[in-house]
Order: sequence, then C-alpha cells, then structure tokens
Amino acid sequence: MAEPFDMNQLFRQIQELGGKMKTVQETLRHRTAEATVGGGMVRAVVNGKLELVSIEIDPQAVDARDVEMLQDLVVAAVNEAHRRAQALVQEELQQATGLPLGALGGLLGGTQ
Repeated sequence: MAEPFDMNQLFRQIQELGGKMKTVQETLRHRTAEATVGGGMVRAVVNGKLELVSIEIDPQAVDARDVEMLQDLVVAAVNEAHRRAQALVQEELQQATGLPLGALGGLLGGTQ
C-alpha cells in the first residue's frame, strides 16, 4: 500500500528550492559571459541576468563606408554573448536544483 501524500514535505521542498533559486540569482548577478567577433573587433558582455553590460568596438572596425558590417558584428557579438549567458544560467540552475537541463527551459522563459 502506498504511503499517504505529505503536503508539508512538499511545501518544505518548495521553500528549499526557492532559497536555492535566490542564491543562484544573486550569484548570476555577478557572473558574466562574453563573446568577440570579427577577429576581436567587437566584444559584448552579458551578465547572468541576461542584460547587456558592455560592448567594445575597436576603432578600426568603424568605417563610415561600411556601417552595415559594423552593425552585423555588434548583433553577432551580442547574440553570442547572450547565448553563452543563457548556458551559464542553465548550468547554475542545474547545479543548484539537480534538475536536468531540459526541465529548466520553462524557468528561463522557454529558452534552452
């Protein structure tokens, strides 16, 4: 015969998970991911809150005759840094919760 469901145990587990999530959020606030593109011409840094915190553009990348190339480099650097930050978030959440990465997609707004 199965044991009765323990609602108090479930609430304790939820509270514990909530505490772990707060710890992870605080840790991620101080962690960053970066990406460089164009042979180092553009560098983007995104924090663990998935916010763009800095962008550096080598002056040699600035060519008034080819603004489109610079725009493409900036977009590529930001997107790659954002992907790396998302991976960082997933790794931190997995370590804190013990849940498999696939289960964490919903916690990140559906990104995996």
